[in-house]
Amino acid sequence: MANGEVEPAWLQAERSFEDDRFQRGTIPELFEFSAERHLDGTAQLYKGGIYDRSMTGVIPAAEPGEFAPLSYGEMRDIVRRLAAGFRDLGLAADDRVGIFANTRMEWAQTDLALLSAGCVVTTVYTESSPPQVQYLLDDPNASAVVVEDAELLDRVLAVEDELDLEHIVLIDEAPGYDERDDVYTLQEVYDRGVETFDIETYQGWLADRDPDDLASLIYTSGTTGQPKGVELTHWNFRSNVHQTLRRVGPRPDRGPDDPRIDENTTSISFLPLAHVFERMAGHFLMLGSGAAVGYVEHPDTISEDIQKIRPTTGASVPRVYERIFDTMREQAGESGLKRRIFDWALDVARDYQRARDPGLLLGAKHAVADRLVYSTVKENLGDRLEFMVSGGGSLSADLCRVFNGMGIKIVEGYGLTETSPVITVNPPEDIRPGTLGAPVVGVDVALDESRAAPDELADASGPVGELLVRGDNVSDGYWNRPEETAASFVDELPEGAHTIRTDEAEDAGQWFRTGDLVEHSADDFLIFHDRLKQLLVLSTGKNVAPAPIEDLFAVNDRVDQVMILGDGRKFVSALLVPNFERLQRWADENAVDLPDDREAMCDDDRVREWVGDAVAEVNSDLESVARVKKFELSPHEWTAENDLLTPSMKKKRRNILDVYADRIEAMYEDGEPKTPATSDD
Repeated sequence: MANGEVEPAWLQAERSFEDDRFQRGTIPELFEFSAERHLDGTAQLYKGGIYDRSMTGVIPAAEPGEFAPLSYGEMRDIVRRLAAGFRDLGLAADDRVGIFANTRMEWAQTDLALLSAGCVVTTVYTESSPPQVQYLLDDPNASAVVVEDAELLDRVLAVEDELDLEHIVLIDEAPGYDERDDVYTLQEVYDRGVETFDIETYQGWLADRDPDDLASLIYTSGTTGQPKGVELTHWNFRSNVHQTLRRVGPRPDRGPDDPRIDENTTSISFLPLAHVFERMAGHFLMLGSGAAVGYVEHPDTISEDIQKIRPTTGASVPRVYERIFDTMREQAGESGLKRRIFDWALDVARDYQRARDPGLLLGAKHAVADRLVYSTVKENLGDRLEFMVSGGGSLSADLCRVFNGMGIKIVEGYGLTETSPVITVNPPEDIRPGTLGAPVVGVDVALDESRAAPDELADASGPVGELLVRGDNVSDGYWNRPEETAASFVDELPEGAHTIRTDEAEDAGQWFRTGDLVEHSADDFLIFHDRLKQLLVLSTGKNVAPAPIEDLFAVNDRVDQVMILGDGRKFVSALLVPNFERLQRWADENAVDLPDDREAMCDDDRVREWVGDAVAEVNSDLESVARVKKFELSPHEWTAENDLLTPSMKKKRRNILDVYADRIEAMYEDGEPKTPATSDD
């Protein structure tokens, strides 16, 4: 701790917490350990009537639209027999096998089965085009791929001549492909396993794997170029499970009503399992803890599925929390008594979250607000939530404050694919909105202050620099990318680096340069500033971090998406996607006759003025150099399907810049306006 301060009680409890699971081993060994102890407990919750599953003879049918449970004992049997079936197909230890499917129960079962068989699982994102599929299977030289359905299979077959695939396995039935000798259903693999499974042979496969053996290649989002395959071992993942459990697990210092991850937990899963965040937090961590995992049908059905799964926890990206907030606001209406009550309740939530001791008056206000507003929100989220985790991007501090003040705990964390991923997370008992939390026990962290611009240092209350980390959870590098590995990993800290912690990692290893500009607060919590590659260096020499500005738009109901610009330019500008639903309601209520075409809407002066008020509101919270001087509107939402977002909902800035190049140039043609708008102008 800084200045010789005593560590908080929760951190002391983390350091002293011991558990039978905290032993060096592989991911399949962790699953076997957990399954043995929770044989009759629910491992998976799955929805009926949405898939044409090939494994209908193994997975009992669920009522259409309803969720049915699968026990740990049943899941273990499936995993074991699938492992034997994959081995019977001819797959061997260290063979790379792709999984090309949406998040669902069979993804999890297949992953654990392949790892148990000694294979290396490589990830393919469902949004991938045929050329991208080719790259994600060819780069690791995959021997086989497990594909969800006929639609995704067609993308594989479109490029199969460029691949060395020996086997293709289908999760769902796909009539018309059963005549191919190299295409099997998952049921057929399972049936092979039933015929060949032998417990001693299976245990031998597990014993043959070393914790330092490669478990998975997870490909980076590709926001700045071709995705890189991050090499993650069994111990990278498992050590991160242990580190995370020290923060959110069943420590003896926690009371019966304190949030935790254990065998009584029910988690909701909807983020892509192809990404490291959900793979660790919603999969390895949960199934290694005896928790139940409920799989959402589709991100669009979260609102109905969450009420049936009734989770106690889950992981999500900021975009989902923003949409939950938008829904709350829409239900409150645009004006009138209901909206005034809603706005009042939000102010109470903010005050309540900030208060160390709420006192009688604020406590009474909070109780009334809970009865009028918060209870309905919690009911819509299943009415059992203990806490949710936010990662994969920066969460608005105000949004975090509102949710926590309402009694819906959101703990923000931080990590990268290269770190398996968790580096920091807010402890549930000490949530600091606007921070990434404190480093987990077992990770060393330091800052290279030479990488921070003077502007960043001047505005910060603590040291700022590029974050460097090391620990058992940190990858050794990138698949077949020695130059990129050498550029990202260093043996020693740079001279003069600001050390936050260097005594946690048991097996030190190399330091990984995260590429993120981070601030170290006095109480050892970290604050995210921006990606170094995305920091805007204006032509005036001033540096502006776009992420904090973009976060300010998160709670504004007139803007749906935003990207802040200005690198190499004289002033800051923005590309904005209006909230078209909110815009249409405003137009209807005010008898404004808008064009039907969104392109025309974005050029309409009344629409620009309406959005301009939102920009002015954000500008009022910013220093002059960071204010948005001009903006342009996009008529199209940015999605993974149009290649403007990654599958994990991060902006592909380079692609957005290319698509809107003409609009961007138009903003800078006439120079900087004399008086940028603010809400108090």
